[in-house]
Amino acid sequence: MRADRLVSLVLLLRQHGRLSAAALARELEVSTRTVLRDIEALSAAGVPVYAERGRHGGFALLPGFRTELTGLNHDEALALLVAGSRRGAQAFGLGSALASAMLKVVDALPESYRDTAAGAAERLLIDPETDLLSRRVVDEEVPDAVVAEVRRAVFAGHRLRIHYAAVNQTPKWRTVDPIGLVTVRDQGYLLATRSGADRTYRLSRVLAAEELAEPAQRPDRVDLDRAWQERSTRFRTGGDQVTVLVRVDPARREVLVGTALAVLAEETDADGRLRLEVTFQDPRHAEWALWQLATSAEALAPQWLRAALRDRAAAIAAFYGSQPG
Repeated sequence: MRADRLVSLVLLLRQHGRLSAAALARELEVSTRTVLRDIEALSAAGVPVYAERGRHGGFALLPGFRTELTGLNHDEALALLVAGSRRGAQAFGLGSALASAMLKVVDALPESYRDTAAGAAERLLIDPETDLLSRRVVDEEVPDAVVAEVRRAVFAGHRLRIHYAAVNQTPKWRTVDPIGLVTVRDQGYLLATRSGADRTYRLSRVLAAEELAEPAQRPDRVDLDRAWQERSTRFRTGGDQVTVLVRVDPARREVLVGTALAVLAEETDADGRLRLEVTFQDPRHAEWALWQLATSAEALAPQWLRAALRDRAAAIAAFYGSQPG
């Protein structure tokens, strides 16, 4: 760990030119005392780092101290920097490792590529935290120790014990055979089997994890994309899900689709409105989704949903038809 931190310290100085001990401590997430000890270690190892006194002082490297990675062209470097801007690594507990790797990539670029690639990467934003309607992406907290243990079991091919809190159930320990990790909209999932049956576990609901020594019962190779598609299909077609026929204003289509589990059919009516057949998780989900769209959407079927929306609207009208207070 200390060796990685020393490398990151050198790369930070290469990138910024001069940084104070406090700034280095913030970047490396250590104390200023640790930074000072690391500076001494680098000096003893022959790294040309020196201190500048004064109000704007700090630590810096002698000019020219660098190595170059000449195998990358501009577009390849840009692709790496854009990949590094994605937040998916956070779901797997690799955020700090990714940040460190990006520092190394930028520092190792030839001089002619470094500035232009980094500048171009600043012009691209991947998966921002909010959309145009200011709806914020909710980050799910997964303890680093938990996700690290899950990750080790997946890569080593070992069985895994997890303390899992399923929805509306008491947390229980279970032993699974991990297959792979998937991130969707910054939410991490563990694909596994349990007693031979496919299982999908949300990482944010794993309270504790323990890698076991015994090998996992799983195929040597896996197509994660195909496995995820198959499980997604089973999820959309199981449980208490309901299918609804809806007429919707084209301008509000994306809002409807964004709340539904799946779109099964779609066509355009003569008046320009869209007629969609969509599925929702359960009746309550369907009623909530259609209520949000007010008169921009009309539930055509099933009848119980039309009745539920009518009764809700009548109750609201009655409530506001009386005097306030």
